[in-house]
Amino acid sequence: MGKRPAEEALEVVASKASPLSKKVRVEEFPEHQEHRNGVTPSSPSSPEPANGHRPEDDGRNGYSGARRAQVDEEAPTEEVQPSRSPESDNEEDEEQSAFTATLRQTAPMEGYSDLYLDTIDRSVLDFDFEKLCSVSLSNINVYACLVCGKYYQGRGPKSHAYFHALEIGHHVYVNMQTKKVYVLPEGYEVKSKSLEDIKCVVDPRLPKEEVIMLDKVAKTARDLSGKEYRPGFVGMNNIKENDYFNAVIQALAHIPPLRNFFMLEDLTSKSELVQRFSVLVRKIWNTRAFKTHVSPHELIQQVSRQSNKKFDLLHQSDPVDFLSWFLNNMHLALGGSKTKPGTSIIHRVFQGKLKVESQQITTKADAGDRLRFEEAAEVIVETVRYLMLTLDLPAAPLFQDELDRNIIPQIPLTSILSKYDGVKAQEHLSMRKRYRLLHPLPPFLLFHIKRFSKNKFVSERNPTIVTFPVRSLDISPYVEPNPALHPPGEPIWYDLVANVTHEAVRTRDDSVEGEAEKKVWRVQIRDRARDEWLQIQDLFVERVATETLFTKESYLMVWERRKKMKGKGRG
Repeated sequence: MGKRPAEEALEVVASKASPLSKKVRVEEFPEHQEHRNGVTPSSPSSPEPANGHRPEDDGRNGYSGARRAQVDEEAPTEEVQPSRSPESDNEEDEEQSAFTATLRQTAPMEGYSDLYLDTIDRSVLDFDFEKLCSVSLSNINVYACLVCGKYYQGRGPKSHAYFHALEIGHHVYVNMQTKKVYVLPEGYEVKSKSLEDIKCVVDPRLPKEEVIMLDKVAKTARDLSGKEYRPGFVGMNNIKENDYFNAVIQALAHIPPLRNFFMLEDLTSKSELVQRFSVLVRKIWNTRAFKTHVSPHELIQQVSRQSNKKFDLLHQSDPVDFLSWFLNNMHLALGGSKTKPGTSIIHRVFQGKLKVESQQITTKADAGDRLRFEEAAEVIVETVRYLMLTLDLPAAPLFQDELDRNIIPQIPLTSILSKYDGVKAQEHLSMRKRYRLLHPLPPFLLFHIKRFSKNKFVSERNPTIVTFPVRSLDISPYVEPNPALHPPGEPIWYDLVANVTHEAVRTRDDSVEGEAEKKVWRVQIRDRARDEWLQIQDLFVERVATETLFTKESYLMVWERRKKMKGKGRG
């Protein structure tokens, strides 16, 4: 079978223009040239196709010879254009392209400044969780959709937020870093005062005058559903096992100098740990919140990464261990020194000095003399700094009373504070030691009541109840006199600010033991403006009588030194 002869000579085909490049061209076409289905019809004067081949020229496309003749008669005569170089053709292709690009607006059209704002659903907005794109899981340049509440990365024509706007039809987004609101896919910024409440939830800010009055003026606010709450006394979400975390953060958020620092200072140049704690404190005290609770997810995720998952939301930890880690890392993150005291707000609020006297226990010492300091032996004296003071409880009774119930002993706080009177000695390894507080005392004292002890076999809990006054705890008997800093004989008053308590709850266990003991952590906080006490356990906030505070197993206590009043009278 012979080859089919060519329809046109090779010389004729070579003289025609080459096909258009497959590169996408962008240009805006007039509206009158666009067809409904998106196809632009060619004008009567349109030039011959670039490949030089018309459908009419092929009899197989249904065109008869008569029709071809008719078309040839109707077509205007064209002049032969001189040949041009490929470079000039490319330049013309760039100017005259085949597709229309999406136009980005810098401002809304006149009269349409509030377009799409009615689609915002404030009830689904929750900015407490970590800002990660729901598609790429990136934390860079994240935007929140104000219609569905999801996070997406970027707002350019190839970004996830842009595609979400095209596919789903959600058009309003807020940048989680700059707090600017944009409409997509148009891309212009919305500057409307109706969005100020959303920006206040994303990053709450209170003026200095309001922050100073937080403890003086009792305020109430309402969330989106109309439920009333007290700013500063809101629940905190227990995602799984982070109740220990919630209790410590709630206590720290109610220490006035610490709270005011993180609410007023510009900490954008500090580490993520500092910034996230600052945001959480401001959300706790927000007066325009959308809901009556907050979530510590962002902060606890950063703590988990920085502590190598020692403290996370999946496993319950000890509040004192977490507080010690948190204060030391916050001190370093704020630029504090490891050797110089008072170089950060953490040390200025909590750090104090302690005198420690140590003496070697000799083998000749009797059992009753092991804790008695010998005058002839050498006594080593050193000064150490502390952020927290540990108080030891006496051993719990092992026997039951006549009603076959366990005896729960009670002991005054002043009795276990005698550890720091400089007289009572304790045995530590092969050394006997005694402690004494030194002036100046810190503005806030942290007491850790040691209830748990571990050995190789079991962990034991001491249920002893510690009784204490809520106000006017005199610390002067445990401080070494220094007339230059404090008049001898005058009391040093401290008032309770927060009290973290422990409760053991029996739960059913499938193991051999049958029952397990679960730890439940709560915090008792004083409302200074109303002179009331509230107890917070995760999402539950309730009032509690002042007289019953000590009936719980206190574990971590925060005490504030009472300021001296000017003029006559006791401070």
